[in-house]
Amino acid sequence: MIRVVIIEDETAAAQNLTAILHKVCPDIEIVDTLDTVVDSVEFFRTKPELDLVFMDIHLADGASFRIFDNVEVATPIIFTTAYDQYAIEAFKVNSIDYLLKPINEEGVKRAINKWQHLTSIERQEYSERVSEVAQNRPKEQTFLVHFRDKIIPLKIEDIAFFHTFEERVTAYCHSGDKYLIDQTLEALQSKLPSEEFFRANRQFIISRKAVQDISVWFGSRLSANLTLETPERIVIPKARVHDFKAWLKR
Repeated sequence: MIRVVIIEDETAAAQNLTAILHKVCPDIEIVDTLDTVVDSVEFFRTKPELDLVFMDIHLADGASFRIFDNVEVATPIIFTTAYDQYAIEAFKVNSIDYLLKPINEEGVKRAINKWQHLTSIERQEYSERVSEVAQNRPKEQTFLVHFRDKIIPLKIEDIAFFHTFEERVTAYCHSGDKYLIDQTLEALQSKLPSEEFFRANRQFIISRKAVQDISVWFGSRLSANLTLETPERIVIPKARVHDFKAWLKR
């Protein structure tokens, strides 16, 4: 029995892959199907006994590469993607297998056959290469945002902070302009360079360049004061104060 987990946030894609796997390899057991980074991290923390993972690169709450930031994944992984130039080039160089969507039987057969011919040492080396590629992934430099009847590129260096309110995320620029962003703060956090942006609390991600000064706040918390007006006070929770100070000192 080959124990497999599928990490895919599109229901139709997950069902299609499940059907193909059962067809090309009847002795496969689908242990679980996950659709978020958070659920995947919790799943792998249980150290499940698996043989193979099929993992979509882009999940609802961010890039699946974030999973490797939080937990060790020792199981060989076959990535699935509609298109991701960095991942495809990195996988080619490191001989890591991937499937381009829409996934078909031929591609799945090839991927499983490649996995079956790996020795135990090669499988370990394969997993190590996957982790290395995930850790070295490039961060976003530009976001595409809708503005009136156009789509425009927004450079991250122009962004002072991101704010979420009623499940709507807005990017506020140093210039005073603001744009709606079709992503959650969790997804943005995985794409922004951590040396330049900090997740202050549940409502804000702030840019280092926008921090003017900080004030001591109630309950051993801090208040971050920016160079431009914010929709509400940015309070750094007590649990984040140490990380915030360390981030400012870098």
